[in-house]
Amino acid sequence: MTAPTDLTLVDPRTGRPRGSSPNSRGDEVDAAVAAGHTAQPQWRHRTPRERSRALDRLAGLLEEHAEDYAGAEQAGTGKPESEARAEVAEAADLFRFFAHAVRAATGPAAGRLMAGHESWVRWEPIGLVGVIVPWNYPLMMAAWRCAPALAAGNCVVVKPAESTPDSLLLLARHAAEALGPAVLQTVCGDRETGRLLVESTVDMIAFTGSGRAGADIAARAGHRRVSLELGGNSPVIVLPDAPADTWERLADAVTYNAGQSCAAPARVITLASGYDHAVEELTAAMSGRAAGRDFGPLNNTDQVARYDDLIARSTATYDKAGAVQTAPGEEGGLWRPPRVLAGLPEDDPAVREEVFGPLLTVQRAGDLDEALRMAGSVPQALAASVWTADLDRGLALASALDAGEVWLNCHLAQTAELPHGGRGASGTGTDLSVLSLHEYQRPKTVTARLR
Repeated sequence: MTAPTDLTLVDPRTGRPRGSSPNSRGDEVDAAVAAGHTAQPQWRHRTPRERSRALDRLAGLLEEHAEDYAGAEQAGTGKPESEARAEVAEAADLFRFFAHAVRAATGPAAGRLMAGHESWVRWEPIGLVGVIVPWNYPLMMAAWRCAPALAAGNCVVVKPAESTPDSLLLLARHAAEALGPAVLQTVCGDRETGRLLVESTVDMIAFTGSGRAGADIAARAGHRRVSLELGGNSPVIVLPDAPADTWERLADAVTYNAGQSCAAPARVITLASGYDHAVEELTAAMSGRAAGRDFGPLNNTDQVARYDDLIARSTATYDKAGAVQTAPGEEGGLWRPPRVLAGLPEDDPAVREEVFGPLLTVQRAGDLDEALRMAGSVPQALAASVWTADLDRGLALASALDAGEVWLNCHLAQTAELPHGGRGASGTGTDLSVLSLHEYQRPKTVTARLR
């Protein structure tokens, strides 16, 4: 019988229970944190080459067991198999990227910077990192956080979202084999488990999730380092000379993972002369995709309730929903069709709030200056895109947009080599690229007098 403290897991494809997961409390969190502190000195003092080889081995285990990881991702998220397999491959690539990046990292200037003195800078790990990741990309978001933290010499205790523990439990088992005991541990549970981890003796917290939860974590963290990625509400500026495939590419991007991506396109802003065309083309492109056939469900009942409430509160004058085509037995799942909302005022909930679903809004701007103002009118500033055949104008708009990542004639094009991070209400952390190593390190200046 399921223990009262366990969490019931639900298959979002069917809406039915699929098992249970531990709901860790103080004793379990404290034990994991203590084990991490014990493992930290040995992992920290491994040479970069030794850590590199261990992380490379972990990447190999992800690839060797890719089918198991993809199945675990599908169980918790309902993603199509193709998406799950691609994200497992991406996670393996991230561990391998940081395995090698740590050996090529560079630091500030060193040498005889003062007469009679030799100075250098040591980049040292922070210690034990508590990582909290969301349900939209359980394994990949863990890789974004854990791979650079581990490469930099830190041990990690990672807490998955309560609805998606499967792949991270598997990752912890393979990490014990590749990295050693307690170097990377998984602690499952609900929001209280996350609060217990934040309030434990971890030396740093890395969090990816909602703005409200991020603010709470920052308040509880005190003087400890906090890295926050708090979501987005990405503007998409589409000019009349946009490439012909703009609408299909935007539909692809906003329905990938059912739109449950922090950097997904959200707010299409077009000039008045192209507004009717934009609404028509986006509606056609979105109607060519169906939930259940082309993309997965929303993840959990709380997200479904939030999404439905947001649409109910919207004052859009144009609302076009697409189709849901599910397999037999999946009719009770958490499916929502692709949707286009247009004719919205700037204070509409679907514009102001992060939707996190397969929905695009369309707004009309009088000129480029107004388009830029509308793009920057929300608190979030994570990502944006510009669509135009005029590259000079497109690059100028990309420069003017306030966002941590901007795409030109594409959206969601990302690789391990390029940094990703937000501004404003989207947080302050840096994920991906060699720059993210410094999220999990601190510099120490050492100066020796020579005479």
